[in-house]
Amino acid sequence: MNDEDIKKEEEMDQDVDDVVFVESTEDGDALPTKEVAKKLLEDLKQARKRKEEYLTGWQRAKADYINLQKESGANFARGKELGVEELVDSLLPAMDAFDMAMSNKEAWEAVDKNWRQGIEYIHSKLIQALADNNISVIASIGVKFDPMLHEALQSIPTDDESKDHTVASVTQSGYKMGERVIRPARVNIWEYK
Repeated sequence: MNDEDIKKEEEMDQDVDDVVFVESTEDGDALPTKEVAKKLLEDLKQARKRKEEYLTGWQRAKADYINLQKESGANFARGKELGVEELVDSLLPAMDAFDMAMSNKEAWEAVDKNWRQGIEYIHSKLIQALADNNISVIASIGVKFDPMLHEALQSIPTDDESKDHTVASVTQSGYKMGERVIRPARVNIWEYK
């Protein structure tokens, strides 16, 4: 392109900027000012209506997106919780074995002290790992029997009324995640007669 062509193109651009579009009838006659204003008002009403439709649609889409984010977060948290529960479920037999081994005090005390301390250390690490994941052992001995936390295996008669319906002994430890019971504690309870 040479300088002359560039100059012609710039002049054409200026001519386009100077062009004024006038509303006209089908015959090409200019519309009276009153009708132009009326048409402009009608166009404005339609534009506002479209704007409201778009705004409503956008707000609905935004609300749906926020709800989806909340639901996804809740589903992720629930999935994580279920994964931890499954892991705990698979560890419970090992925890029961530790409890059983340590419950027989005479046999446990007869074991070599260094070996016993090593096993107790491993057990405490497992308990700590569970606690770090919001898993706790259900407190049992001496507490009131709670069917939501305990499974009664046997009633033991007692003359002490204050012990009525309290946990006498634990046969198998129970575990809970937060307030949700993973496995109830199997217990024997005192019964006042």
